[in-house]
Amino acid sequence: MNLSPLHDRVIVKAAQPEETTKGGIIIPDTAKEKPMQGEVIAVGAGKQNDEGKVTPLQVKAGDKVLYGKYAGTEISVDGEDYLIMRESDIFAVIK
Repeated sequence: MNLSPLHDRVIVKAAQPEETTKGGIIIPDTAKEKPMQGEVIAVGAGKQNDEGKVTPLQVKAGDKVLYGKYAGTEISVDGEDYLIMRESDIFAVIK
């Protein structure tokens, strides 16, 4: 991927939505919920504070994260879909 986020931005590849329920019922495309977790693909250098110092981000490439339902902006690069969001839109890292 030839895309590098700036400042406190993060690029996330969203997890695939569930195809079936635990009971085995197939979920149609129109009823699937947008996933709220994914994998961090790339991170920016960090946020610049008032003194001009750069604060590095807490997440790193490869982290599995939880984010808000409507967080980020959807982009498509080389036929793959990604989300670009601020680090503050990420709620937690899944360990």
